[in-house]
Amino acid sequence: MNPAKRREIYSRLARENPTPTTELHYSSTFELLVAVILSAQATDTSVNKATRELFKVANTAEALLALGEHGLKRYIKTIGLFNSKAANLIKTAKILIDQHGGHVPPERAALEALPGVGRKTANVILNTAFGQPTIAVDTHIFRISNRTGLAPGKNVLEVEKRLDKFTPDEFKRHAHHWLILHGRYVCKARKPECARCVIADLCEYRNKEL
Repeated sequence: MNPAKRREIYSRLARENPTPTTELHYSSTFELLVAVILSAQATDTSVNKATRELFKVANTAEALLALGEHGLKRYIKTIGLFNSKAANLIKTAKILIDQHGGHVPPERAALEALPGVGRKTANVILNTAFGQPTIAVDTHIFRISNRTGLAPGKNVLEVEKRLDKFTPDEFKRHAHHWLILHGRYVCKARKPECARCVIADLCEYRNKEL
């Protein structure tokens, strides 16, 4: 795919949704961190349902640590892998208190040192909370990047590096959200809705149904 086509893809996604953002509900960087950790292998809807009640009683590192692992599980038991997520969140809360004054650090290395935080989660926090031009590659973005030809790669890291290389600078801030939302609602896994896709004529997918 040539640079002009990539630029036009992002231009159209930008015109359709000028200010994209996460569908996770949060009101602070700490709440966002908790929600993103919980969202691994879970839907945003299920996470939002759980955090709606959780954040009423524990929306800071101190409050979450005081709630404890057993108390936390009561709020997140409807979410997949809730046992390991509860353990990671309590450990993360303690590290934030002990090493970062209870605040979420804006550096990749510090974020990835937190239990339950991998590269993808760190990228989401850096982008959404701190405005950094990072691109977090999830299953939707991995699929779209390969299906459309935007930034094909054999694994998540390869796709991330290619997106970072090929995405024009002016679009990097929002690229993550444009792509994930497009994958979630239009370029779906089982049956992409090509007939209503704003980039269908630019996409290099061979099995389009227009």
